Amino acid sequence: MDKSIGIYLFDCLKQEGITEIFGVPGDYNFTLLDSLERYTGIHFINGRNELNSGYAADGYARIKGISALITTFGVGEMSACNAIAGANSENIPIIHIVGSPPDMDQKKHKLMHHTLMDGNYDVFRKVYESITAYTVVLTPENAGIEIPNAIRIAKQKKKPVYLVVADDLVMKPVLTHNEANSPQAKSNQKTLQAAVDHVRQMLGQAQNTVLLADVLTIRFGLQEYVRKLAESMNVPVASTLFGKGAFDESHPMFIGMYGGLFGSSAVRSTVESADCVIAVGLVWADTNMANFTAKLNPLQMVEIQPNMVKIGEAEYPNVQATDMLLALQSIGYRQQNKVIKGQFPYDTMTAKPDDLISAAAYYPRFQQMLKAGDIVVAESGTFYYGMAQVKLPQDVTYIAQGGWQSIGYATPSTYGACIAAPIRRVLLFTGDGSLQLTVQEISSMLYYHCKPIIFILNNYGYTIEKYLNVKTEDQQYNQVPNWSYTKLAEAFGGDAFTVTIRTNEELDTAITRAETECNNKLCIIEMIASDPMDAPEYMHNMRKYMEQQEKQRR
Repeated sequence: MDKSIGIYLFDCLKQEGITEIFGVPGDYNFTLLDSLERYTGIHFINGRNELNSGYAADGYARIKGISALITTFGVGEMSACNAIAGANSENIPIIHIVGSPPDMDQKKHKLMHHTLMDGNYDVFRKVYESITAYTVVLTPENAGIEIPNAIRIAKQKKKPVYLVVADDLVMKPVLTHNEANSPQAKSNQKTLQAAVDHVRQMLGQAQNTVLLADVLTIRFGLQEYVRKLAESMNVPVASTLFGKGAFDESHPMFIGMYGGLFGSSAVRSTVESADCVIAVGLVWADTNMANFTAKLNPLQMVEIQPNMVKIGEAEYPNVQATDMLLALQSIGYRQQNKVIKGQFPYDTMTAKPDDLISAAAYYPRFQQMLKAGDIVVAESGTFYYGMAQVKLPQDVTYIAQGGWQSIGYATPSTYGACIAAPIRRVLLFTGDGSLQLTVQEISSMLYYHCKPIIFILNNYGYTIEKYLNVKTEDQQYNQVPNWSYTKLAEAFGGDAFTVTIRTNEELDTAITRAETECNNKLCIIEMIASDPMDAPEYMHNMRKYMEQQEKQRR
């Protein structure tokens, strides 16, 4: 018997290693979900809303390489829009599947619920054209070709794709099958050789070379290639804010995070004084380049991107990063200077046990508690900048939204990470303001027996927003209600280890307890900040710079 569109779709997803699909039920995706309930090998993971399910799919994809999301037409997919746009910005492949009204009703332009009441059933797909790498309306005639094609594009471009299928077509048999294997992207050998020769010439005059590993190193799986290149060349390696975790931070050649004027002065000196910087997967974004205070001379740079290389002003298209990184290992360059071990700001703890908690005290404690193999999720707020300075053990997966920075992302992303890797320890670092946007997914974590350790920094509002606004003080709109965070698990009908702490000693005790309790239950540690404006040094440096810029504008 020919497979139905639904079954064929699930077969293709299972082939990619997807064992869970996130989403929210709605009447136009009932046939899809009914098929999935009878399907062996993939489970539907229900979220509290479509936005959160999209964030969860994002977190899942960062662990397993790709994910899937099912929503209903109109109201569901529009709710998920922000999450999918974020996945596009962050280079995360998500297969977004939308169940739409019956095909017969669409063809008659009937005014159906969950629509704009204008008979137009293509309007939402057009919205998704701008925020995904590919969109397609599935039919029995094209499903056999378009489903593998969409998945191939998602994997190749590391972007979300959008598939919509009418509710009454899900059970229809697929009429054509695409059995052909997708061709692998290959480098133009002449262009590759020209690029390698150019780098050889540049390195021949270089005395101090540095490797800079950025976020696309992670997205395109280039970490091992970068490590081997660093070892063969004997050069120091720094990461960027976006590229946290792109290089093993326990490696002796790792010197820390490069953050322009806001980050470590030692790392800045090493990177900016280099006469050759080999940057892998670099994203020249404002936050990543510390409000563009990063002083990287393009004429002294080798930029290795996933599908092209730029050396100085010369561009070499159609060169795969893997081929370029392998070729550079063999050119015979090896730096004679010994790589000086990096100094990290949170290597030592100086605060007294009975002192009230502060950034300077709790980040060293976080660094000390992290273990090899952990999954660390940092919210797009104060923790995003503080955790970027924490030195990670080996094989830690670090999850954060560097570019999109949607407040509230981290909690449902943690949920997705827990589902993707149930045997790994997951730690969430979030603020009170961020948590309040997407707190419902703690309910989902409890329901699916997820056991992350959740640190909630209660600093009475959006502290990051207060730092970013240098024009006014005491903005009322950056305040948030003060919740009873340790009672959330009880309110959501679950059991958890919860504690509220105010001092370093209480935090130490809570961490010790949580390290044991997390084997059996979810843990919530609420950290009450004595100073709402307390923040890591990176944020203080950023604030000073922004204040200076504001004075110059006046």
